Amino acid sequence: MLFSLTSSIWPQPHGTATTTTTGLLGAAAALLLAVYLFSILRQRGKRLPPGPTPWPLVGSLIPLLRHRPHFRWVMDKANGKDITCIQLARTHVIVVNSPELACEFLKRHDANFASRPHTVLTEYTSRNFLTVAFSPLGPQWKKMRRVIASEVLSNARMRWLEAARAEEADHLTRYVRNLSLAGSGAGGVVDIQLATRYYSGNVIRRLIFGARHFGAGGPHQGPGVEEVEHVEASFTMLSMLYSFCPSDFVPWLRCLDLEGHQRMSKQATSTIYKLHDPIIDERIEKWRSGEKKEVEDLLDVMISLKDDSGKPVLSIDEIKAQCAEFMYAGIDNTSNTTEWLLAHLLEQPDMMRKAVEELDRVVGKKRLVVESDFAQLPYVKACTREALRLHSPAPFNLPHVAIDDAVVSNYFIPKGSMVLLGRAALGLNPKVWDDPTRFYPDRHLMDGQQEVELAEPSLRMISFTTGRRQCMGALLGTMMTYMLVGRVLQAFEWSLPAGETSIDFSEERMSLFMAKPLKLSAKIRLPDLLEKL
Repeated sequence: MLFSLTSSIWPQPHGTATTTTTGLLGAAAALLLAVYLFSILRQRGKRLPPGPTPWPLVGSLIPLLRHRPHFRWVMDKANGKDITCIQLARTHVIVVNSPELACEFLKRHDANFASRPHTVLTEYTSRNFLTVAFSPLGPQWKKMRRVIASEVLSNARMRWLEAARAEEADHLTRYVRNLSLAGSGAGGVVDIQLATRYYSGNVIRRLIFGARHFGAGGPHQGPGVEEVEHVEASFTMLSMLYSFCPSDFVPWLRCLDLEGHQRMSKQATSTIYKLHDPIIDERIEKWRSGEKKEVEDLLDVMISLKDDSGKPVLSIDEIKAQCAEFMYAGIDNTSNTTEWLLAHLLEQPDMMRKAVEELDRVVGKKRLVVESDFAQLPYVKACTREALRLHSPAPFNLPHVAIDDAVVSNYFIPKGSMVLLGRAALGLNPKVWDDPTRFYPDRHLMDGQQEVELAEPSLRMISFTTGRRQCMGALLGTMMTYMLVGRVLQAFEWSLPAGETSIDFSEERMSLFMAKPLKLSAKIRLPDLLEKL
């Protein structure tokens, strides 16, 4: 069937070329058939997780490619099921929507699922797998994990950079204040998505490079052209990473770039490197020449690390790749959670009032909230956690790859399987959460619980996962999110702009972000305090 379809489309060559081409096609077909038969024999008598019946050779790849975005088709096939197996060519994609099974994979069997898949985009983005998040299990990942955990994102390093994070929270507050004053008496209109993404990008840029702007910045002390370009390029990369690109499952399709991912990723990463690399190159030269000797930010930390023989621990390419990865990792959670949270609190004025009253009671009105206050702000943290539960920024966590065959909860998981935890599905699982689609922060405070955090070790929802491949920036991500939420609730009163009567809670088709970026009127709550910023 396949050969007859091929021959009806392509003209037939003649002579020796005909014989050679036919032989190559025959050999390729025989190889594919042998691989397919071998995989079937290997799995005979073994119980795979349930899922759609795969086609010969290609599995469910053709049905997947008929639906865009592909992740929604995968989510639909796994909807309502604790575990699902979707075969894409030779790869078994295992989707896990049960917290108990998720813990089986990432706790009990963590060592076997500690690798990452080789994909076109992660190879390109990480400069051939030099970074900590995208690298498959091996010496390079172990090296980067050790360096990032002990030297770059350690708790001590995060405390050292607390003042820089506080300055960025102040700057975001100034920016929104300026937008508010630019409006009428009812307050200026703020593009919440733009402002929250600006804050997230500012914090990452400040911690890495010691500066929030690449250029002069923009109006009202907001983002300039470079910062907008930087954030947009980062979100472009995030939208394509692990997005079920066909060439990730059928490598010989790479040269065709069927969905344009390679072209778009090259454009996005060239933007990132255009902005990052000159700063990194200049900084390295200053350290080499002796012009710079003091460590002031994370870039300095990475450049100044030396081994026992006095040689740099990280190469220039490793530093550049890791700086870009920090941006991808830190840009979406904080901004997405805060945008959805404000939307829900506007719909629930009593909850908004309760959160603001907690801030006024604990922090007061004579200073702005700081990181150390959040230990005493359980309701604000519960609101933040509830927004993250309801609105994950991504459908799945970063994939884990089976190093060897395994049996998990009586299911056979073949070597090379790609395991995905359903971030969106776990947060909405009706077996775990009562009335799961309802925004109800008090669910996180039941039984007198006061220690509310974004992290969820039992994996009833996904924030930073767990195990060997857990997010290494969990502390940083938590504090960034709390600070942004705390500042926007404490410093401003929010309302719908004139002429608006409701909020559109629908998701963007190609992502899980708000379909219509949230725009709200901001009115200053603490004028005397904000005047001094």
